[in-house]
Amino acid sequence: MKQFLYLFRGGDDGYAKLSPKEMQAHMAKWGEWMLKISQNDEPVPGLPLQNEGKVVSKGGELITDGPYTEGKEIVGGYVLVEANDLDHAVTISKGCPIFDFGGIVEIREAVPM
Repeated sequence: MKQFLYLFRGGDDGYAKLSPKEMQAHMAKWGEWMLKISQNDEPVPGLPLQNEGKVVSKGGELITDGPYTEGKEIVGGYVLVEANDLDHAVTISKGCPIFDFGGIVEIREAVPM
């Protein structure tokens, strides 16, 4: 099995329009999906990310507030999954709750070092 990183982008606008009760139900959907795609009885490792952060560039010399990109471009969270290959990782991603609000899943294979 290989490891793949799912980066979740977008979907924030639709999610923000939900009532607190609907948000809670949607988050429960995420928990169920993360359990479903895991290889054992524990959710796959991953977390949502805060919108605020810092961007470090120029060898650490330039530090700016951010990231400030278009809403659908910002990374809102991540999950690590195990799959046989990239096609299998794509298949596993298809039930992701981010699609409920037009978000996307970027899938990247982790390279062993």
